Amino acid sequence: MAIPLVNSVASWFLKKRFHQIDLFLKYPNEVQNELLINLLSISKDTEIGKKFDFKSIRDYSEFARRVPVSSYENYQNLIERSMKGEGNIFWPKPINWFAKSSGTTNAKSKFIPVSTDSLEDCHYAAGKDLLCMYLNNNENSNLFNGKNLRLGGSKELYEENGTTFGDLSAILIDNMPLWAEFSSTPSNKVSLMSNWEYKMQAIVNETINENVTSLAGVPSWMLALLNNVLETTDNKTILDIWPNLEVYFHGGVSFLPYLDQYKSIIPSKSFKYYEIYNASEGFFAIQDRNNSNELLLMLDYGIFYEFIPMQTHGANTETLIPLSQVKKGENYAIVITTNSGLWRYKVGDTIMFTSTDPYRIKVTGRTKHFINVFGEELIIENTDKAINIATKKTKSEIVDYTVAPIFMEGKSKGAHEWIIEFKNPPKDLNYFGELLDNSLKSLNSDYEAKRYNNIALNKPKIQSVKQGLFYKWMKRNNKLGGQHKVPRLSNSRQFLEELLKID
Repeated sequence: MAIPLVNSVASWFLKKRFHQIDLFLKYPNEVQNELLINLLSISKDTEIGKKFDFKSIRDYSEFARRVPVSSYENYQNLIERSMKGEGNIFWPKPINWFAKSSGTTNAKSKFIPVSTDSLEDCHYAAGKDLLCMYLNNNENSNLFNGKNLRLGGSKELYEENGTTFGDLSAILIDNMPLWAEFSSTPSNKVSLMSNWEYKMQAIVNETINENVTSLAGVPSWMLALLNNVLETTDNKTILDIWPNLEVYFHGGVSFLPYLDQYKSIIPSKSFKYYEIYNASEGFFAIQDRNNSNELLLMLDYGIFYEFIPMQTHGANTETLIPLSQVKKGENYAIVITTNSGLWRYKVGDTIMFTSTDPYRIKVTGRTKHFINVFGEELIIENTDKAINIATKKTKSEIVDYTVAPIFMEGKSKGAHEWIIEFKNPPKDLNYFGELLDNSLKSLNSDYEAKRYNNIALNKPKIQSVKQGLFYKWMKRNNKLGGQHKVPRLSNSRQFLEELLKID
């Protein structure tokens, strides 16, 4: 297809789609309430629909009173039945795909149902919207002159009944329309390779001679790939290989700890970074403006949102509120009801609203990934910002990090222990630790209070570990590549102790 024609089609879709987006920008709560009633109507004759009598639910208040909040543990038996071919349990249409993600206390892996509705009306719709927003903000873009380098996961088959499961990215690649495959690199065959180490070099070999204009993938793994590209080609910057590269679409983990490294290997002031927020359960938000750290919450993807104020999360007083009641600057856990049959389901992520007109957010962490052993309420957003400040001031670079508590023993006070793998270590690790500590104090008043005169927390213990440690742990635990992430924060020492035992 000729490039002018592609741009014309994109322009037409852009105008049509922005009319729909404008609708939920003007009437967000009405759009969400209508969506909820539609989901209930569609599912009224499912097993769950009959159990809670969806047919008689007329509004959100009745929905909230009647349908309980759920987690994966509540869904596990239902999902296992669905994976064995049983239908009409939580969604009326057949579900043939299940996105595999990290496990729970009861299971090694979670298998999240992905319906055809979710693929079409959520995940693929979001991909189109992302391009629309980017092109709308960058009218001189030549994105369609080249290809998108995508970095996804591998695919496995659930053999008993032919149900497909794997990383969400692999499911999307396996089902994407033909036109999308033509505009992407590497090929589906290489994208879906299961051996990450072979796959990495295969991607390099297949893409270095392509005209790559955009990148898409998780920041930590994409950085590893780009460094591999530089080593293979013996070039200093990525622009030496792909001079027409103009944007990186990223998500999955915070980009902040990696930003300076990307700027170093892609030294262009005009290069754009666009963040997305998606998960196995759905596609939630998109950066809709250049040079912004806020994401527009997408309200018409078949997902109804509720929120738990984090000060009540997990407590007997836990409360849920609809979108209309959220406030700026407060931390919330997300609860979703979706067009894949998840009903009032806790995703496990935390977000903060930066705006309520329109509803824009930033991702602040995970409900299980925080440290609050001493009342410090430290979240990933704090540690990512603090480590970014410390690396900038010491001109160092990190590969990954994790933090765990040092528990009080006898009269000794507690502390936080940091394991950091540096790409370029600081000259003075003690000074780095001071910068990190002071930054955390400035970012988190609870941490500052506990550190005041070492009242409850001693200064953090910083350990610089040899390169490759996190990679070894990921490899041992079959978590290389794709959507897998290093746990940043934990209230226990289990993960940190596992790392320390690796040779």
